[in-house]
Amino acid sequence: MRFPFGTIPKRQAVDAGTDSVAVEGEAVAYALRRSRRRTLGIAVHPDGSVVVRAPLRVSKARIREFVAGKIPWIEKARRYFSRRPPKAAPPGYASGEVHRFLGQEYRLVVSRGRADRVELLLGCLCVTTKADPSEGRIRALVEGWYREQADVVFLDRLAVCHRLLAGEAIPFPALRIRKMTSRWGSCSSAGRINLNLWLVKAPVACLDYVVVHELCHFKVRSHGPKFWQLVARYMPDYAERRKTLNADGGRE
Repeated sequence: MRFPFGTIPKRQAVDAGTDSVAVEGEAVAYALRRSRRRTLGIAVHPDGSVVVRAPLRVSKARIREFVAGKIPWIEKARRYFSRRPPKAAPPGYASGEVHRFLGQEYRLVVSRGRADRVELLLGCLCVTTKADPSEGRIRALVEGWYREQADVVFLDRLAVCHRLLAGEAIPFPALRIRKMTSRWGSCSSAGRINLNLWLVKAPVACLDYVVVHELCHFKVRSHGPKFWQLVARYMPDYAERRKTLNADGGRE
């Protein structure tokens, strides 16, 4: 399918349906997304599904050839996800549920009061609400509190990690905090770092790993050997931090 460039915003992807390739009797199905990008890309999701991102005018034959060459990598990624433990259900919002903040666990205590308030007190995450303490209401208050904490903690850790990489002469980036479902962080060519709100649940060491990771991308865009050498120069134990984060980082 051909798409006129003028009809698609530069960063927007278009659902171009599904396709599949077969190599040695093994069929691999994939969803195709087209956008105004320049290169082919591929991703395997935790459920084993495959998504291919392609420039608007690359032929389906070229895309199939690309996917066929990636089948060993796709199988490796699927094996990796199959060995991972199932993701724990997110905590609820009734008294007694356990929530995390900076790697520590806090039991939720919900009560009625004259004003809305969320605070850590005696090892508990205490939520006071003047309205009916419904799940939706408590969720909104807790998430609002997490965002307030993230605004402070993330900027502080960004400053610390930026000083750690002072020798790289990286301009101090703008910071944006977002809810993300598949990434802990990202960076843009415009000089901004995006961090997943739910990193506020992870240990500070894991948060610092993500920040250093994204700062290093301002020097090396790809994930090749030069990139990981740069990360290791400033954070020799990055692999252990990454393992901890992905195993039990607190993402919802």
